Amino acid sequence: MKEPIFRFKGYTDDWEQRKFHEVFDGLQNNTLSRADLNYDNGEAQNIHYGDILVKFGDYVDVTTEELPYIADKKLVDKFSNSFLQDGDIIIADTAEDETVGKCTEIVGAKGKNLISGLHTIPCRPKQVYAPKFLGYYMNSNAYHAQLRPLMQGIKVTSISKGVLQDTNMVLPKSVDEQGRIGACFSTLDNLIALYQRKCEALEELKKGMLQKMFPKNGKKVPEFRFKGFTGDWEQRKLGEITDSYSGGTPTAGKAEYYGGSIPFIRSAEVNSETTELFLTEEGLKNSSAKMVKKGDILYALYGATSGEVGLARLDGAINQAILDIKPHEDYDAPFIMHWLRKSKESIIGTYLQGGQGNLSGTLVTSLMVDCPTYDEQKQIGVYLSTIDNLIALHQRKCDYLKELKKGMLQKMFPSNE
Repeated sequence: MKEPIFRFKGYTDDWEQRKFHEVFDGLQNNTLSRADLNYDNGEAQNIHYGDILVKFGDYVDVTTEELPYIADKKLVDKFSNSFLQDGDIIIADTAEDETVGKCTEIVGAKGKNLISGLHTIPCRPKQVYAPKFLGYYMNSNAYHAQLRPLMQGIKVTSISKGVLQDTNMVLPKSVDEQGRIGACFSTLDNLIALYQRKCEALEELKKGMLQKMFPKNGKKVPEFRFKGFTGDWEQRKLGEITDSYSGGTPTAGKAEYYGGSIPFIRSAEVNSETTELFLTEEGLKNSSAKMVKKGDILYALYGATSGEVGLARLDGAINQAILDIKPHEDYDAPFIMHWLRKSKESIIGTYLQGGQGNLSGTLVTSLMVDCPTYDEQKQIGVYLSTIDNLIALHQRKCDYLKELKKGMLQKMFPSNE
């Protein structure tokens, strides 16, 4: 009847279309709120719809996931016939957007008392399916797309057990093929999680080193120094060791000023390798936009990105929302940039109410920077930038794998159309 665009070698049978009610039997769910649960102990553990929407993936391994408990034994006994098993599917029936209908498949339930909770639709397959296959399939667009017209509500969206019953499911007959598909996506998820953990570990390392590699308030030396460096650091006003300027915006609506070849960097793009707007030579010449060079320090002054700082990734022009900072000889741009990053929270907390607003070039250049010798600045800048590059590398790998998974979900499950 139907088959996907991509299949593993050796599988040729058509996939079969079946109704939801032909695939699943329903189970009971409880209606306990978060306040009725605890994370210490109890008679059974609970699967909450909020965790399905935010925390769990296409499957949840309940042997490793921290799940809340239900302490009331009498209540738990009422659900003894609906204790969850491996392969059961739990659907979130309420959300604030189109994620309603997101589900998770249960893995590792043997020996556990596990109950489906508030705003969930628990289902048990009538026949054996390969582990993790149904979780990936039912969250894919191939299945989930048909739920969108069935959703009800405006601010809070919901889907009912009744309307699910006649939705279509297109499934391979071969349990072996199901298993290959589930294992493929599980491997991708494990790789994504690995690179995310590496990013998080590096972020924590960087956060700690930023605190240790610069002197704390009132101190003249940092907690950590590279071998061979001694002596007190000195404080210098940023404006005394750098030159700086901001730019301007060409007149809006003049077509001859836009669409050229000069990248027009805006405050949200101080750490970006690309821009969305480009100026013409005419636009640059007839405005107060200013050119910056790759490697300059770019500091966001206005709006939600106030305090963001980075080294320019490309030559381009800036407007008044960015301060370009060029260090003098014997002062290292990466070092100053990392000092400004470390100081962001303090700057925002001191000068911006609510953490959002406008900073001025005068204010930024009046900041007092803790400075060691140029050689020590250089080594600190290289070290912290190396961590940044590793974070970016792992993040790119993570993003690539997410895109790969997205594409494979489209190719490995046939549409219902």
